[in-house]
Amino acid sequence: MAERLVETVTLSEAQALVRAMADRQSLLLLSPPGVGKSDTVLAAAHAAGLPCRSLLGTQIAPEDVSGIPRIVGERSVFCPPRILLPETPEPFCLFLDELPACAPDVQKAFYSLLLERRLGEHSLPKGTWVVAAGNRLEDRALVRAMSSALINRVTILHIRVDVREWLRWARDNRIREEILAFITFMPDALMRAVPAEPVPFSTPRAWAAVSQSLDLAEQAGILTETAQRALVFGRVSPEDAAVFCAMVTNKIQDLRPVRSYILSPESLPTEDAALWFVLSRIRNIVASHDLRAEIEGVSAADIDRFLRALPQDHRFALLVGLVREWGRLGADSVLLESLREVTGL
Repeated sequence: MAERLVETVTLSEAQALVRAMADRQSLLLLSPPGVGKSDTVLAAAHAAGLPCRSLLGTQIAPEDVSGIPRIVGERSVFCPPRILLPETPEPFCLFLDELPACAPDVQKAFYSLLLERRLGEHSLPKGTWVVAAGNRLEDRALVRAMSSALINRVTILHIRVDVREWLRWARDNRIREEILAFITFMPDALMRAVPAEPVPFSTPRAWAAVSQSLDLAEQAGILTETAQRALVFGRVSPEDAAVFCAMVTNKIQDLRPVRSYILSPESLPTEDAALWFVLSRIRNIVASHDLRAEIEGVSAADIDRFLRALPQDHRFALLVGLVREWGRLGADSVLLESLREVTGL
């Protein structure tokens, strides 16, 4: 079966598209949980000076969309709910959160709203935005299959996490420095795949919550090492929590992306704990095909220069068990010289 092709946008790109299009076309933002879709829609509405009214797909019935009938003369007239059609005909942002989780009859009730900006006999105020968001079927987030009729009424924007974009947001929102350092050093830890089991996993929302939890515990004077581990392991993926707690316990700060150490080996930390922390991370990246993107663009000459700049014991620590992997990266000459050093040949 052919793999489905999907084009993605970052949150800032999605926000720009929402501001440009949402008064004319209905948009649906899709991504795994915890990426920041809701905050993006709220920020876009705030920047445009529009009040934002939200409906949660999992908590509404069809009549919450179509309205309740009443008798006027000899006819029945449907009265739309106030949240969808306020008394004052001023534009607003209508945010349909968790749209893919709606029951089929609720999805059907949204058809005319999404396509025609209409609720029965009533049209939404001119300039009103209609924006929806939700998770994907593969995210195991109680999502239902969307009907083809609904899909054909919206423009779907698939959201991807951009680490640099999140770091800028995190600095502006006072996320703790140790979290910024950790995500800079291990960018893949910002967003992990949704696990098959119901356990904590790393997302931008989870890391922001970790920062707030640590702040609250610190303000209360109870941020011990035990409390810190409990809070971190209770919110993000176990492998990320373990490395983060080890980094904080050893007071390892001001770490750079691994790529910068390879390009400038003279910038490697001089303190032992930090140095071995960085070298261990480099080993993991070389060993894992999934992480190779972190050193994308590093040439064979850069790899050669980096390994030659290391003391013998550090170089051997990186090479042991990974000879084939380093060879694929272009380190053949260094591998040969290291073999000669070991054997004396």
